[in-house]
This record gives sequence, structure tokens and C-alpha cells, in this order.
Amino acid sequence: MGRWDDHDFYFPRSVARQAKGGIRSQSKRGNFGESWWAKRWIAVLESFQIGARLQRGRSYARRGQVLSIAVEKSRVTAKVQGSRPDPYEITLEIKPLGPLHWKKIVQALSRQALYSSKLLAGEMPREIEQLFEKAGLSLFPRKSSDLKTECSCPDWSNPCKHIAAVYYLLGEEFDRDPFLIFRMRGMEREDILKHLSHNPAPSRTEGRPKANFTTEAGKGAAPPPEPLPAETSHFWGAKRSDEDLCGKVELPPVQAAHVKRLGKFPFWRGAVSLSDAVSDQYARASKRGLQVFLGTPPFQDPSE
Repeated sequence: MGRWDDHDFYFPRSVARQAKGGIRSQSKRGNFGESWWAKRWIAVLESFQIGARLQRGRSYARRGQVLSIAVEKSRVTAKVQGSRPDPYEITLEIKPLGPLHWKKIVQALSRQALYSSKLLAGEMPREIEQLFEKAGLSLFPRKSSDLKTECSCPDWSNPCKHIAAVYYLLGEEFDRDPFLIFRMRGMEREDILKHLSHNPAPSRTEGRPKANFTTEAGKGAAPPPEPLPAETSHFWGAKRSDEDLCGKVELPPVQAAHVKRLGKFPFWRGAVSLSDAVSDQYARASKRGLQVFLGTPPFQDPSE
């Protein structure tokens, strides 16, 4: 059996070999990516109008057909398991911004403390696209010519379903790490933060006259230091207490809270998310730890 594609070409439908240990998307249905910047990345792929290859690319991303993804400056390489024994080699390149362009962008970012604070919090400020546009640049690719993609598969379409699968997984990774698009444009996260630290945003008090604490008696001399208190309780700022320092000991209301706070694992290969995979282990460990603390026998519910 085969099918007619969007350009009236007929070719046999291939069946992908089952991949083991591949990268699986966190999205099980619906759209890929939750943040606006991830959706902006996905919108570029979907604007290429490659028809049914988009749907098959989504299926490949969710089934774990993508075996590996390596993100470097301005270049992404990947391997995707298709219908042939050897996986297909994928290359995706974005034209990097030059040093002068990045210098202009970093200077503009350093004037807005809000931009750097949002980026450090794992959020891409919406206004950043306007900042790039004012510099005559674009952060995200706008058309197919902004991207160079290659796949070793025999499909004549570019991008093909294998490239689409990698593209979707990159969109999910943008959700976790907004600095990924900067790396693909030629600037590493550490370099951006280093430049921002060397060019801090101007202070609100900059230009104001400095306060003068000079007095007539001391003429600016520092006051004599106060003697340290002799009582240790006064020194540490707290009085001795006979109360129970442990307070109320109970099971945590949210299991695996620290893991969930870290967010999604990059290019996760499990059938379920990392937080879901370890939540049961955390629950059992929490109960066992409470049993040890309270001195209750093993396998007895401490709440009983």
C-alpha cells in the first residue's frame, strides 16, 4: 500500500522499526510546547506546509523514534530510527548572529533588568523580540530559508517527518530552557550572563547626590564600635528554649517536591515523566523515614 502526497507524487508507505531507549516527548496528545517561545518555534515548522509529514513527525516524537539529539552553537545533530536498519542522520543549522550583532543585543538587554531577571527565572520575556527587531535582527527563524536542514532518508521532502520529529522535541526543550534558542543563534547561556554581569542595568539612584553623614563633631569619622555582649544568648539573638526543636513531624504534603521544582528532564527517554517515575519512591521513603524517627515497627502506617 502507498499514498499520494500533497504534490501528487505516489510512493509506498514505510513502517518505522521499533526504537529502544529513544527520546520521548512529554506531550502525549495535542500541541507541543506550552510557553509562547516554544510555540513560536513550532509555528515555523508548521508554516512549511509539509502535509501529513507533520503528523508522522509528531508520532515519531511521541513513540521515541528519535535516538539522540546534540545541540551545539548554531547546529543540531540527531539520529532518528526509520524503516531501515541504520538510523537516519539529521542536521539542522541556523545562521548564527555575528559578534557585533550580539554586542548590540547584550547592550540592549543590560539596559533592562527585567529581561535578565526573567531569563534567570527560566522565562523568555515577550518584549525580547521587539528588542531584536529594533536591532534589525530576528531571534527566531521566520522562513524556511532561515534554516538549513538535512536528512539521510530517501524522502525528497525537506523537512521530512524525521526532521519534524526532532523539531518538535526541540520545541519541548525550549519550554525547559529558554537559553537554547540563544545557543542555536551562536551565544551560550554562560556568555550572556557574563556579559550582563559586566554591564549591569543602571541603578535608579544613579546620578543622585550621595548622602553626607559628616557631623560637626566627628567630621565624617566612623562611630566607635559597640562592645560585643558578654552573654552568648544575647550574642546569637535568641534565648535558650526547652521546647521541642523538631516541632511537628509529618509526611510532606507534596511528594518529590524538589524534583518537580527542577522541572522537566532534558530529552527524557522514559515512558513517563521523571517526577511521576520517582513519586512512588519518594512516598515509600518518606513513610519509612517517619517510622524510623518515631520508632514505630516497619511496615506499620505511622498515621494509624
